[in-house]
Formats: sequence, structure tokens, C-alpha cells
Amino acid sequence: MLINNLALQHGFRTYNTILSDAKAFLALLQEEQVFQEPCLDRIAEIESEVEQTGTYWQSFDELAYGAKLAWRNSTRCVGRSYWNSLEVRDRRSLNQAEEIFEALVEHLRLCTNGGRIKSLATVFAPQEPGKPGIRIWNDQLIRYAGYRQPDGSVVGDPKYVEFTELVQRMGWKGGEGTPFDILPIVIQMPNQRPKLFELPRDAVLEVPIQHPDYSWFAELGLKWHALPAICNMMLEIGGVQYTAAPFSGWYMGTEIAARNFADENRYNLLPVVAKRMGLDTRYDHSLWRDRAIVELNVAVLYSFRRAGVTMVDHHSETRRFVQFEKSEALAGRTTYADWGWIVPPISGSTTPVFHRNYENVELKPNFFSQPDPWRQFASHKKSDCPFGH
Repeated sequence: MLINNLALQHGFRTYNTILSDAKAFLALLQEEQVFQEPCLDRIAEIESEVEQTGTYWQSFDELAYGAKLAWRNSTRCVGRSYWNSLEVRDRRSLNQAEEIFEALVEHLRLCTNGGRIKSLATVFAPQEPGKPGIRIWNDQLIRYAGYRQPDGSVVGDPKYVEFTELVQRMGWKGGEGTPFDILPIVIQMPNQRPKLFELPRDAVLEVPIQHPDYSWFAELGLKWHALPAICNMMLEIGGVQYTAAPFSGWYMGTEIAARNFADENRYNLLPVVAKRMGLDTRYDHSLWRDRAIVELNVAVLYSFRRAGVTMVDHHSETRRFVQFEKSEALAGRTTYADWGWIVPPISGSTTPVFHRNYENVELKPNFFSQPDPWRQFASHKKSDCPFGH
């Protein structure tokens, strides 16, 4: 076998672990009637390939259904009822950062679909034994920069101040200095230096935020990108690890309004909105935060609907999740979930999932968190270049 200590350092598993996961995955495919015939020949092929190379190459059918199962098994996702509609693009043949970037831009265009958002995963080459995998440094393909000011305040998204400063040190000249400058994409191929790429403006659809009742809302100059495209998680299918497999669905309104806009360590807009609403912010018992966060959610849902961009509200989506539970039960499967993620960040007790109990068990295939590769460089002094020449 060609599995060595270097492979294990990069998160690779042993022959027995890979083979065990592969057999369990094939058994699941047969159980769900993806494959009609016994998988004995396929298992023999995999055993031989893993024996020789330390891994194996999955067929497109294995890859595509495995990605769907990964979505179905994601305990933190409330929108799993659509799992079987996921489209999968096989881009495992690409081996240059420039090619990867072109595929990411195509992913954005296909998913955005003029506002009629499609669920899609684009899968790049799997991690090989003895090597790190392909990594996209961003956590989502579209994120806004955070510019630290001399007085300690931040223009833009405070969550991305460190990342913004790092890509500036790598050569990004920065945007126009607005609260909504789109960050560049950073791609790192195995054992190579990372490369920066700027997204074309026409690949990113953004929605200006307005309110159906408060005309002054438009004066706040708020907007948000139409597409959430997660790209820093590892897709694991049958013992094979895909370290670059961006996937997209559509937003639930609370993700933007109650978290990105409202969190104190993000855009922190509740005091701004409350002041414009004329609320008394001196006392907690006035519930000014509660009233402001509801209107932020009203504004986001209204704006996306007005722009013709797919979005769901938390009441409809949690009811749909309960229906998903019922359909899974009919199929003989238990629905596992992380309660703290399934319950929305506002009006939780008014949704059906709040009153239900869930066991948080991670099944495979699945999407798993992996360490952010850029953080090891973020601690360098600003005067230092984190990359050798």
C-alpha cells in the first residue's frame, strides 16, 4: 500500500477506513436502489485501486448521489427537503487555479439564474494521499470586505477584517471602500502558492434593501448578494474527501436580516434602524431590538421578492422541515438535526421545530468543516509577506 505518514498528516485515513466507508456507501446506494445489481464487482475494483494508490476514483453516479446524501445528512441545514433536486457538476479534471476560478464563476452564473436560484454543487479533484487538497480560502464565494479604520471602527463586514487585510498584503488593492466591496477569491492548489482572482461584477447579483412601509429604509444604502455559496467545507463520500466542493442553495431571510445585518459583531444595524423608527433605545424593556429586527426581516424578504430573487421565510421553511421529517420516517430513516441551527434566530418559539427534540448525529456522506488555511498566515506582521518568493 502507498499510504504513508505524510498522507496521514494531511488527514488521510488508513486502507481499512477508506474501504469500510466505501463499502458502507455502496450498500447505501443499493439500499436506496441507485444501483440495481449487486456491488461485488465494484467493491473488488475499489479494493484493488485503494491497494495500489491509497484512494479510488468514484463514478459520476456515485459522486452525484453522494453529494445529494451529504446535503440530506447535514444536521445544521433546515432546507434539506430539496436534497434530491441538487444538481452536481463534475470538475474533477481541472488542475490549474485559473481553471478552478473559471468554474467558480460559471457556478455563480448557473446558480443565480437571473434570480431564480438553483441548488448546485461543483466538485473539484479529491485529496490525494500524501498531499494537501485543493482549497478555496474564502468561506463563501461572495463576501464583503471589512476595512479597519484608525479609530478602531470598521467599514464593511467586521467578520472579514482579518481576511481583508491578508488579501491586501497578498496584492489586492481593495475596493472603493464602501460597506459592500466584494472580496477576491483565493485558490490554493496542492503544494502551490495561493492565487488571487477578482470576480466579474456581472457574475454577482445583489439586491438593494427597501421596506414596504418605511421609505427611509432605502436611504440606509443596504444591499446583499442574492446567492449563498459555501466553499470552505469538505465533501466526504464513501471514504473519498473533496476539499473543494462549493455548493449553493438560496437564502432564508433571517440569515441576512437577523444575523449578517443585526449581529453586533457584523453590521450591527439594530441601533440604526431603531433610531430611524423613533424607538426609545435607552431601556431594554422597550424591546427596541425586537421591533427593529422584525422590520429588518420584513425589509429583506420584501426586497428579494420585489427583485424576483428566490428566498424563503423562517415560518414556511421550518414547517417544510417537519414535512421532511415525516417523509424521511416513511422511508425508514431518522432525521438528525442540530437544534440550535434548525431553530431560526428570531421568533423561534412560533415555529414547529422549536418544540421538537432532535438527536445530533453526523452520518456520511456529509459536508464537514475543515481548518481555514489562511489563518496560519493572518498572524504575520503587516510588514511581512507571508509567502516566500
